[in-house]
Amino acid sequence: MSSTNGTGANTPNSQLESVLPVHPTAVRRTSPIVVQSEQTSYTNDHITSKFTSRGAEVAIVEGQYIVTPTAKPFEFRTARKVAKTGLMMIGWGGNNGSTLSATILANRHNIIWHTKSGVQQPNYIGSLLRASTVSIGVDPATGKDVYVPVSDVLPMVHPNDLVLGGWDISGARMDEAMKRAQVLDWDLQRQVMPHMADLGSPLPSIYYPDFIAANQEARADNVIPGTDKQAHLEHIRADIRRFKEQHGLGRAVIFWTANTERYSEIIPGVNDTADNLLAAIKASHSEVSPSTLFAVAAILEGEPFVNGAPQNTFVPGVIELAERLQSFIGGDDLKSGQTKLKSVLAEFLVNAGIKPLSIASYNHLGNNDGHNLSAEPQFKSKEISKSSVVDDMVNANALLFKPPQPGAPAGSKAAKGEHPDHIVVIKYVPAVGDSKRAIDEYYSEIFCGGRSTINIFNECEDSLLATPLILDLTILTELLTRIKYRDASAGKDFKPLYPVLSLLSYMLKAPLVKPGTDVVNSLNRQRNALEAFLKACIGLEGSSDLLLETRIW
Repeated sequence: MSSTNGTGANTPNSQLESVLPVHPTAVRRTSPIVVQSEQTSYTNDHITSKFTSRGAEVAIVEGQYIVTPTAKPFEFRTARKVAKTGLMMIGWGGNNGSTLSATILANRHNIIWHTKSGVQQPNYIGSLLRASTVSIGVDPATGKDVYVPVSDVLPMVHPNDLVLGGWDISGARMDEAMKRAQVLDWDLQRQVMPHMADLGSPLPSIYYPDFIAANQEARADNVIPGTDKQAHLEHIRADIRRFKEQHGLGRAVIFWTANTERYSEIIPGVNDTADNLLAAIKASHSEVSPSTLFAVAAILEGEPFVNGAPQNTFVPGVIELAERLQSFIGGDDLKSGQTKLKSVLAEFLVNAGIKPLSIASYNHLGNNDGHNLSAEPQFKSKEISKSSVVDDMVNANALLFKPPQPGAPAGSKAAKGEHPDHIVVIKYVPAVGDSKRAIDEYYSEIFCGGRSTINIFNECEDSLLATPLILDLTILTELLTRIKYRDASAGKDFKPLYPVLSLLSYMLKAPLVKPGTDVVNSLNRQRNALEAFLKACIGLEGSSDLLLETRIW
């Protein structure tokens, strides 16, 4: 006997039963998608899929490209039970943390508020997972693509179910922090304020004045005392354990959304290996940053850590420690507005055969992030993360941009290769508050020496673009901890993904990737990779725009 599921497919009752909640103590977010294929199997505990990764190896012989197609079989196994998940934010009382908390509470309690434009209902617009869709196939009756929310492809945490907490150097209660941020409409603040007050105040955080701007000192009234970095590490680890125990969590994602730090120096014998870094923490070495301490604490507790700011939190010792303990990390720097657009427009120009000669970006904002970035060392961290976003697109087109020439004099233009002039400016303008202004000019060479200039002006509440990214990164990170894989041709056991979660790249300006692999900044490629991976985990091929049925008899 069979039944009809929500997609109109006939599905055996045993498969339908397997998508129902089976664990009374776990938060379940089951997927409504059931794939009927020899490639996909379901149990109460897992979705297991077979997938063939297809590519090509290229050898260049006397100017000729010899291409050999490749095919490697994999199996993916996704645990279906979504554990109760907490989100612990460093910088919880800042603009992003307070805005995220308030908007989750507004959604959770269905708070409706009035604006000057009318009545507003809570939503998750701006979230890739909650507000965008993916095609899973074609309706045979109409020939039209069938789209589902990205969050329906695999079981995922719902934002409303996240347990919120974290640390901040400011001890302001969360309702006060929301008021201080001046991001949300007042009628929403008024209604959500009692729920925010119930969250209490952030836990004391780590404050090393050398790493953030001096103008932040006045906010630092909620800090872990002393200068012993080993003691600080143990304090943070105990905070994580206590938070999980208090709320009965199966998973806690640790997320840096605090002030941008200056770059840490990479010093041999200090932070270049896992053992050296742990020793440097014991010695309270001056070059161990707060964000690196939080990352190490999360790794040692076996919880994922995501860096939403541009500093080099993940020094080599952190990456090695994550590899050793198979603990997940991701970063760096939230990609919300100007940089996301830049990754799209630069790709469009280069793929169209147009040569960008210069990209000039100017920003001004008046929130505390802008205040901190008004200091030169912190600005340099942001400048680095913003400046590398077009590199892979430039490197992909040797017709437009001459690559580095072997044997050219060191430091010469030929040795460096061609690259557009790329300038980034950020100015602190208190009057505009969280409403960030971004101005970009793209100056390009076109046909036969012609020139083209594209100017773009963007204005938005910075925190309302950033907070959905925190949700997506948290939810995807939790999901990726439940996915294991194996090489089907080798018959080995399933094992976790590589600790550096490069699949998070769509939401990040300076994506952290496995050492020795190329960084991909193209927004389209990042989105396609994530979509293809999620579909591979249920045994579906990645999307194809070939539309062959429309092009043949």
